[in-house]
Amino acid sequence: MHIENTPMDNNGKHIDVWNECLSILKELVEPQQFQIWFSRIRPVEMLDSVLTVEVPSEFFAEYLESAYLDVLKKTLKRVIGAGAQLKYTFKPVQNQSAMTVPAGQGNPPLNRSISVDSYSPGGNPGALVYPGLTKLKVDPRLNPSFSFATLVEGDCNRLARSAGRNIADAPGNTPFNPLFIFGGPGLGKTHVAQAIGLEIMKNHPDLVVLYVSGNEFKNQFVRAVNVENRLHDFLAFYQRMDVLIVDDIQDLIGQGNQNAFFNIFNYLHQNRKQLILTSDRAPVELQQFENRLLSRFKWGLSVELTRPDYETRLAMLRSRCQREGVIIADEVLEYLASRIKTNFRELEGSLISLIAHSTIARCECTVELAERVIGNLVGEEVATVTLDKVQKAVCDYFNLTKDTLLSSSRKRQIVQARQIAMYLSRTLIPNCSLATIGSEIGGKDHATVLHACSTVSDLMSTDRVFKKYVTDLKTILVPSER
Repeated sequence: MHIENTPMDNNGKHIDVWNECLSILKELVEPQQFQIWFSRIRPVEMLDSVLTVEVPSEFFAEYLESAYLDVLKKTLKRVIGAGAQLKYTFKPVQNQSAMTVPAGQGNPPLNRSISVDSYSPGGNPGALVYPGLTKLKVDPRLNPSFSFATLVEGDCNRLARSAGRNIADAPGNTPFNPLFIFGGPGLGKTHVAQAIGLEIMKNHPDLVVLYVSGNEFKNQFVRAVNVENRLHDFLAFYQRMDVLIVDDIQDLIGQGNQNAFFNIFNYLHQNRKQLILTSDRAPVELQQFENRLLSRFKWGLSVELTRPDYETRLAMLRSRCQREGVIIADEVLEYLASRIKTNFRELEGSLISLIAHSTIARCECTVELAERVIGNLVGEEVATVTLDKVQKAVCDYFNLTKDTLLSSSRKRQIVQARQIAMYLSRTLIPNCSLATIGSEIGGKDHATVLHACSTVSDLMSTDRVFKKYVTDLKTILVPSER
């Protein structure tokens, strides 16, 4: 399809043809999307098999073709014939009032609306060109406490921290674009992402940095489309970021949201702007995302944050005590680090609770007090399920040796036992990644583990005997699940 930039005269037939196209498109496109994208198109001219329509902007035309190309082709062919073509002309640029994008709720203490100055009229620029536009001023919405100085380094986050430092030196000009950080809750994804943003602002104060959650982006998009009818302003605003940090990208579910983010991502990446994304799962596990977005998430560096080891947990507790200006005996901190193993958030929460109890009761922080506080917060710990325990339980249950389970044998019984081991590891071990499970169970890749988990789930719903195998093993590994 060809894009024209010069209005044309009417020739009569164009209105009837476009109305017929609209009646067909109404049946093929969701009502909300039809209202957004097709109700604003005006037919201009019909010449032979070429229909010219007027759209609000060049971006509007590009978006139509990226999201609805097949639908448009089929509709035009049905109404006009095999040689049908569609051309676009654009509305002249007019004065526009200042745009406001609601900031939503988030971690940062400041949560103001974001304003962009309007631009002066003139010419007919593309949607991504803004003559006379003043420098954008945006509240980056970064929490000052989430800096590299307060981020304790360990094996669990070393790669992400190192990549973040490189990005902060040259945002948009490293191989780490986008940087995709994933891992379970409380492992520090938001801290790492915001630390990079803060460091970029320190190193490059002229750059425009913005932190937003996936849910906030989604709500802003819905408001821009359904309430304010300012989708183009919304897209144009995000395309002016130098560094865009989107936290919990897994919440960006919905075709409209993903189409908008796809275009924003493309524009920023092509213009060497930095993208930093976080998610509670790896890109391969974002099953409700379009493939074109998933492929872009993998363009740069994907790095997993894992559970902190004992030394890192203890170092984090000491660092937090120093920041709070309190002195707690090493034996108390060591007790906390040995009891709270899941993530940084629970560990930090336990420390703050302990300090609060000690302050209110005007007593010293002791191991005995820590035992009472931790007991109230996390209760009695159930024996931790590990990959080794899962493998041993499966081997004992099916009367296999560990070498046999981890071998490359394709015998049905061994394959099923291996798949069950992968499934149990995935469902019973918090924050255990597909890659880790695969490497420990037969040296498989994450795709094999994902397939194994899907296979086991399907068989459990159709095979009563197979379901009993899995249920028995769950009971062995986690007795409290009886």
